[in-house]
Amino acid sequence: MNREPRSRTPETPPPSPAPASGTVHWVGTGLSTGRSGLGLLCDRARRVVLWDRTADRAARRLAALGLTGRAEARGLEAGALTAAVGPGDVVVSMLPAAEHRALLELAVGRGAHFACTSYTSPELDRGAAAAARPGLVVLTEAGLDPGIDHLLAHELVDRARQAVGDRAATAVFTSYCGGLPAVPNDFRYRFSWAPYGVLAALGTPAHYAEDGAWRTARHPWLATRTLTLAGEDFEVYPNRDSAPFAAQYGFPDHWRLGGFVRGTLRNAGWRSAWSEVFDTVRAGDEDRTRALAKQLAERYPTTEADRDRVVLHVALEVADPDGTPRWRGSRLLDLTGTAAESAMARCVSLPLALGVVRVLDGALRPGLNRAAETPGEAAAWLAALAGHGLAAAAEESTAPGSPGAPGGTADPLRPASRTERGAPPEGEVPHGA
Repeated sequence: MNREPRSRTPETPPPSPAPASGTVHWVGTGLSTGRSGLGLLCDRARRVVLWDRTADRAARRLAALGLTGRAEARGLEAGALTAAVGPGDVVVSMLPAAEHRALLELAVGRGAHFACTSYTSPELDRGAAAAARPGLVVLTEAGLDPGIDHLLAHELVDRARQAVGDRAATAVFTSYCGGLPAVPNDFRYRFSWAPYGVLAALGTPAHYAEDGAWRTARHPWLATRTLTLAGEDFEVYPNRDSAPFAAQYGFPDHWRLGGFVRGTLRNAGWRSAWSEVFDTVRAGDEDRTRALAKQLAERYPTTEADRDRVVLHVALEVADPDGTPRWRGSRLLDLTGTAAESAMARCVSLPLALGVVRVLDGALRPGLNRAAETPGEAAAWLAALAGHGLAAAAEESTAPGSPGAPGGTADPLRPASRTERGAPPEGEVPHGA
């Protein structure tokens, strides 16, 4: 399987970032703006400003988070944000992804750093290159997924490389994440944001590796598998394009990818419950899809009485070229929301806030940073998350005779916490190995 180089050693030390002023502008007050993350910044930053459409709305959100008096409330009247941002400030975008580009341009124009939780679009990539020249930091993919999943992936790859040494191997990697209702309903889902976006994403083909070959599922749900974690069944399917992330996670060149999937996790029974959605998405009628999204959002909203649940599972298995197992490890984050804060808000806002603290501390290099880009930085981030009560359960096993096995005789490999079942799905197109 042809892959781009996995890593490179910089020939010159990275440039130092522009000094941070200590002021953070948090733009947007949606459901992912949690008290854990924003409260952390109120503790660590010199000044925090929360921006909403009006100052009254921002003040009400601060009150709901129990942070009145700890951050300033401001309204996004014309020109107000531009006038307020100064050199060395950090602009945090919690707006929809389509708004990031404009906020990044605003930040760079004012000499400020930038952070968001979204995937790195080509526009953000180009903006980050421009930001690097004056020493500005651009932090992306710093939430839950993407975000914590990246940190756990770096940790697993580093652990595996220590365990198996510098040898040819076959690796199988999976990363699945889902925001779920804590008590499953008949639809196996509740909408807390952008219902159309949830449906539209199902119309995007998924690209992933399985059985040593890259495959494309024309519709992601056609590649649904069963995933069993701690005795509980879930349904998982690939999404987006998984291919670029092997390089991002530092997979060495001498590892052949036997499988590589980044995907979505849902409650058991999801595929059956969503059959009407799939029929609509398959038809490709945008107006019809938007109408259905509106109906479903009204039928299955997340109310104040509902509790959400976040489940993230990342796993890596490494074997000799002949198939002899050498090492496997997994990380499982399973969190249920409370009346004080949803699981999703905590899992998105806390890692983002910790990333912003890294910017304030001058710990991130100028230009693009996608959560953590190295095992050492990932370890620091994970330790900080654990210090705030957000830690994933770890499982590891090393085959006898592997370099990482104590005395050459570690415990035999236990059955992995992950099991996937299902025949090759319809609508899947294999690519050359």
